[in-house]
Amino acid sequence: MDQYKPLVSYDNPAELKKIKQYAPHAGLVLRLRVPNTCSMVELSSKFGCDPGEAVDLIVAAFQMGLVVEGLSFHVGSQCTNFQNFVQALDMAAAVLREAKSRGHEIKILDIGGGFPAPYNKHVKPFSALAGKINVEIDRLFPKKIQILAEPGRFLVATAATAVARIIGKAVRDGKRCYYIDDSVYHTYSGIIFDHCQYHLKAFKKGATEICAVFGQTCDALDTISLSEELPELQIEDLVYSENIGAYSSASATWFNGFPPARIVHVNDSTIRSGH
Repeated sequence: MDQYKPLVSYDNPAELKKIKQYAPHAGLVLRLRVPNTCSMVELSSKFGCDPGEAVDLIVAAFQMGLVVEGLSFHVGSQCTNFQNFVQALDMAAAVLREAKSRGHEIKILDIGGGFPAPYNKHVKPFSALAGKINVEIDRLFPKKIQILAEPGRFLVATAATAVARIIGKAVRDGKRCYYIDDSVYHTYSGIIFDHCQYHLKAFKKGATEICAVFGQTCDALDTISLSEELPELQIEDLVYSENIGAYSSASATWFNGFPPARIVHVNDSTIRSGH
């Protein structure tokens, strides 16, 4: 592949027409529809062609004077079912074999993302997934194939912790409720946009009870959790949520006039200086 040539994905004939018109010199990557079972964010209902259509779409691209460089798939974001990768790789290998038999050798395979972040103890370690992927790649594909991946969440989820301040408290229907100076429109936006649930912890120790936690905006949708186990807290006390680096500040807004939370970069020198 020419390292300066852009890659453009497609999964249907209408996209081919647009690429032919606006990016005829780009390299094409055909996206396959693959199983997304047990992934937190399902993507195959929106993207990807059926494997049975794949080779015809590859041939159609070449007939239009375009060049298909690769094949891609995505097993769904936060994929905890590693069998999705096994099935997707098997589908991709079958498509590449048929394409080669029809005169078109594809040399790039993009295995997408979906590598799970360790949000809880039930998520299997990445090493287990990597081992399974490597075995399948070695078994199914030639050594010279170029493998691409898109491990966004896996790289950044554990890189950030959200810290919020208690700005209100009440008791409703016998349940203690806390209000914090953040919201689902800000750092906790992943609750809405990413189907993710972030648990809150307190710096303060003591006996805990099941509480509700709400955000700072006027919207009733701004509910962070209805079942957090927290000690009794006071106004100005701090709470925190770990592993909140993915799809949080990236999708934060200025809803109700509240700015996104300030991001503080912490390194060894910051810790030593006490800041």
